[in-house]
Order: sequence, then structure tokens, then C-alpha cells
Amino acid sequence: MAAPGRPFSLTAGLRALPAGVWALGFGSMLMDISSELIHSLLPLFMVGVLGTSLVTVGIVEGVAEATAAFAKVFSGAFSDYLGRRKRLVVFGYALAAFSKPLFPLATSIDWVFAARFADRVGKGIRGAPRDALIADLVTPALRGAAYGLRQALDSLGAVIGPLLALLFMAWFANDIKAVMWVAVIPAFLTVVLLLRCVQEPAPVESDARPPLHLGDVPRLGRAYWWVAGIGAVFTLARFSEAFLILRAEDVGVPIGLVPLALVAMNLFYALCAYPAGQAADRLDARRLLLVSLALLIFADLLLAAADGPWLAFVGAALWGLHMAFSQGLLAKLVADSAPLSLRGTAFGFFNLLGGLALLAASVIAGILWQQFGAAVTFFGGAAFAMLAVLGLLAWDGWARAA
Repeated sequence: MAAPGRPFSLTAGLRALPAGVWALGFGSMLMDISSELIHSLLPLFMVGVLGTSLVTVGIVEGVAEATAAFAKVFSGAFSDYLGRRKRLVVFGYALAAFSKPLFPLATSIDWVFAARFADRVGKGIRGAPRDALIADLVTPALRGAAYGLRQALDSLGAVIGPLLALLFMAWFANDIKAVMWVAVIPAFLTVVLLLRCVQEPAPVESDARPPLHLGDVPRLGRAYWWVAGIGAVFTLARFSEAFLILRAEDVGVPIGLVPLALVAMNLFYALCAYPAGQAADRLDARRLLLVSLALLIFADLLLAAADGPWLAFVGAALWGLHMAFSQGLLAKLVADSAPLSLRGTAFGFFNLLGGLALLAASVIAGILWQQFGAAVTFFGGAAFAMLAVLGLLAWDGWARAA
């Protein structure tokens, strides 16, 4: 329900957010420019240049994201133990930056796998401490807005990256490796920005605690595990975005314009992530999650039925709207339901479950595509999303968890 007496103002919320949240958001934007410039071309590089099968694409993408998820558990718990998060955040971004040159240097799928592994380990190291640091920097009433802003800037980077890929593919006459070298620059700018502009709050001495033990995990509480479970189900219904790129090529988009699929997705994600985050501070969480699942179902059905570029692009745009309505809200629910002293650990386990779900979903998507075709892959995604809808409708413990 909306909170009484709190006027809805996008600009007021933005002014209230501290500089550290803005710096983390712009850091996410720069790194996503780098990453999406590469990732918008990587599936084509793996399949067209290296001759990789679609099942292998699914395995590489799924394992890479699962690796990031495992790293988030340890980095999140370690940041709780240290009581400091910035050093881990910067180290994670630096590792990702140093992985970028490996992509254009790759001569086999093994090289690509190694580069994706290093890049995702870096993402894993920074992810949970960064999300916990955002919660440390703002009051509970601004958490949805803070996560929405970071997601919006992150998604803006994911719009700019593929657009730069389009520009440089034309500039370098479709030389994918040459284009990938451009991605190195914004990656290292990210590290400089965070070193100079993020100041984390001092640790609260009363919350000092020994290193995490398995016996501490139940302290996360039932409400938290409900949220983590819902997040995993959402991820299972949404496989790797690499399949959006492959679908765009499959329906006839020229190779030089294929990154427009990610542009469409991330443009709508960027435009709606902050308003959706602000709405998460005021409106019923379950309703917002149901809206996001409805958008994902429509996206999958359009992508399954697509017989030309326009339906594929509209499906990708709806996919981005789904992300806008779900990702910031889920992050807020994690921060709201986890104890302060275990906040980093909570984000770590949340992302671990999501990463495992993404691994399973991406491998299944690759198998379905190779055996039965693209349409069955997206129909399968819609079926998983429908199961998530039924789970939310039947969840009588929502009020206690949200």
C-alpha cells in the first residue's frame, strides 16, 4: 500500500540520495558500457567466428553467471566480517577491468571461457558488498529509490554499450575483435571513479562480529529466505540475454545491427528502473512483482512468435520493463528483511541462488533451442514465468516476508 503523507516526487528522491550512491551508479554505468559493448557481440563471436554450438553458449553463459553468484556469497560475508565494503567493491571492478583485453585476444572458446570467468568473478566480488554498501548509505525509506537509481544508470550503460558496438562495427568494417578493444577504456575509468568518489560510512562497533559460520545462516530469518526463493524462481524464468541477441539474428537482423536488441531491452530498463524503485518504497511488493512477471510472459510470447525484427525488438523492450519492475524491488526486499550485521551475506546468498537458477535456465534454453528451435525456448520461459505467477498468488506468507 502507498504510504500516507508522502508525496510521490521523482526529483525530490534523486536530490535526497547521497553522493556515494551516485558514484556507485555511474561506476556501474561505465562498467556496463564496457561489458555490454563486448557481450552484445560475444554470442556472434562464439558462434560465427569460433564455431561454438548453441548448447556451449548456454553453458558458458550459465557457468559464468553461476561463478559470479558463488563469489558473491564469500565477498558478502567477508564484507560483513571486515565492516568495510569499498575495498572489495573496487577490487571486483578492477578484476573485471583487467579481464576485458582477454576477449579480443581470444583464439578459442577456452580463452573466451577464461575471460568470462575472470570477468564474472570480478562481478561476484563486487556485487554483494556494493548492494550492501548502498543500503548502508541510505535510510530505509530511500532504499527502493537508491537501488532503482543504480539499476537505471547500470541499464543506461547497457544502452550505450551496444550503441557503441554498432558505431564501431561500422567504423571497423564488422571486425569484432577490434571493436572489443574499445571496451577496455570505460572499464578502467570505473576503477578511478570509485577510488576517488565513494566514501563509505564508518562501521558500527556494536555490530562487530566474528567470521560467518554456517550456524549463523538461520539468523537471516524466514522472511529473507522467502525473498531469496522468489528471486531464484524469477531468474529461472529468465535465461541469459545472449539468447535475445541470437533471436534477433535468427529473425533476420543484419549482424551489424544485432546489438539493437540489447539497446531496446536496456533503454526501457533504464527509463523505468528508477520510477519503479521509488514505487517499491510506497506500493505493495507482490503486485509489482506480478506486473513484472506479466511483462516477461508477454515478452517471451512475442519472441517465440517473432517472424521479423520488429516483434523481436518489442519482445526485448518488454523484457527490459520486466527487469525494471523486479530487480530494484528484490534488492530492496533483501535489504529490508536481512539483519544489519548479515546484510552482505544476505545479498551473497540471494545472488548465489539466482546464479544457480540462471545456470540451469541458460543450459535448458540452449538445449531447447538446439533440439526444437527458438520458439520452444521462449515458450519454455513463459511457462516458468507462469509457475512463478502461481507461486506468488498462492503465497500466504507474503505479508510476513515483505
